[in-house]
Amino acid sequence: MTDQLVTLAKEDSIGTLTLNRPEKLNAMSPQLLGEFDDALGEAGRDAEIKVLVIRGAGRAFSSGYDLTRSSAGETADQDRERLQANLERWQRLRDLPKPVIAMVHGYCLAGATQLCICADITFVAEDATIGFPSIPAGAGLIGQMWAWHVGPHRAKWLSFLPGSQITGKESEAMGWATRAFPAGKLEEETFGYARRIAKVPADLLRIKKLSINRVMDVQGFRTAIMFGAEWDAIAHETHGVRELRQMIEERGLRGAIQWFQEK
Repeated sequence: MTDQLVTLAKEDSIGTLTLNRPEKLNAMSPQLLGEFDDALGEAGRDAEIKVLVIRGAGRAFSSGYDLTRSSAGETADQDRERLQANLERWQRLRDLPKPVIAMVHGYCLAGATQLCICADITFVAEDATIGFPSIPAGAGLIGQMWAWHVGPHRAKWLSFLPGSQITGKESEAMGWATRAFPAGKLEEETFGYARRIAKVPADLLRIKKLSINRVMDVQGFRTAIMFGAEWDAIAHETHGVRELRQMIEERGLRGAIQWFQEK
């Protein structure tokens, strides 16, 4: 048993980065995200790792950002800086000079979907649950990233309704996921694909990745994504979100979700 919230293992040319907070469905706390940064940097520097697989321990890939963090006393600009730091983290993941595969099972919600969007390949279990936050605690941070994969109409359709969820199979049909597999085959298919592309010279994989990312950047991906920090910081100052945050402080996250659903 390890106390690490993120682990990095290596076998042959494949690195496996595991979100390791299973008792909290791998909710992304500040500590977990800090360890993620360290592991990502280590994987990027390790010349023996040609392909990186990201997975979650336990029953889920990740339930998203840990909303139990208190924001009391935080200014709007400090909020924006924190949000920007998260987006810069996902950009660093996208810029990693080697292929990254997200292997999704169980739940993949809210901020965890941003991680997958910035991976190069996302393989999902057909019965996985992919979705948005259960309560409208922000705006402009997640939905605008989904729009690049599923289109603006579907991004709005999902983003407007708190708690929107789709299955892994539906996420493949919409274009959010690369491929969906039966849950029992997900690991086999993911690592089988990773081993096959690891036979390609590392410098060629890096150029292939960069060339495709550059197309998206010309279309505005990088700039558009970073606007999310401003939109979400503005949303956090609205009356509705302030009320929700107060409910989280008073009742906890589950209590706040129940309060919102009973409105």
